[in-house]
Amino acid sequence: MPAFPGDPVDDIAAALGALPSGTPVSEVARRLLDLFTGGSIAPGTRLPPERQLAATLGVGRSAVREALAALEILGIVDVRPGSGTYLRGAASELLPQTLRWGLLIGERNTAQLLELREGLEIFVARLAAARADAAILARLEKDVARMHATIDDLAAFAKADLDFHHALAEAAGNATLTDHLHVIRSLLQVYADRAVHDTAHAERATAEHEAVLAGVKAGDGDAAASAMAVHMATATARLLAERAG
Repeated sequence: MPAFPGDPVDDIAAALGALPSGTPVSEVARRLLDLFTGGSIAPGTRLPPERQLAATLGVGRSAVREALAALEILGIVDVRPGSGTYLRGAASELLPQTLRWGLLIGERNTAQLLELREGLEIFVARLAAARADAAILARLEKDVARMHATIDDLAAFAKADLDFHHALAEAAGNATLTDHLHVIRSLLQVYADRAVHDTAHAERATAEHEAVLAGVKAGDGDAAASAMAVHMATATARLLAERAG
């Protein structure tokens, strides 16, 4: 439910508050982004005009114009000449692309991304052990069975592996956590596609997924998290070796 029941243009401007003198465009964009992705503004809402935003923030109109242009590139707002600027989507829809762009325009450190993925996947496994229902458990079992059946077909094996992780994330029931994982996986995909490149690796990965599944089925968060930690350690080692090669 939007937090602005009255005139959204005036209320949005009032919610922004003033910035210090000399604030760079990047900080103007960040202030706008924080408000637009906070969930308080309904998708499709017309935003205040540049002059009103500039007056409220205490910056020049050119800074606001550049900030809005950057947010349009990110897909956060839609600038319609002669009509105004509109918020494109809900906060949950905007978060993944915001994260993705933020990581893409920054310095990408593969080792750090892998460490982040490890932590997120381990937490997902712990949550899934507490929250997975019968339907999710059935999907996880099916995915592991597919992994067994596709040991010699590595493309199909990779698909079953990914489906297992997607089902775990769904079981965790935390959309923000899932969004972060989706971004990290996307950025690592160039390595992940080639991570399991022989049957020995596939067999080991299958056994590791079975251990995670056992912990989730037992409702044992510690066991599921520990099994995922083992899997992430070997998966990370393979990915780094692939990158070095």
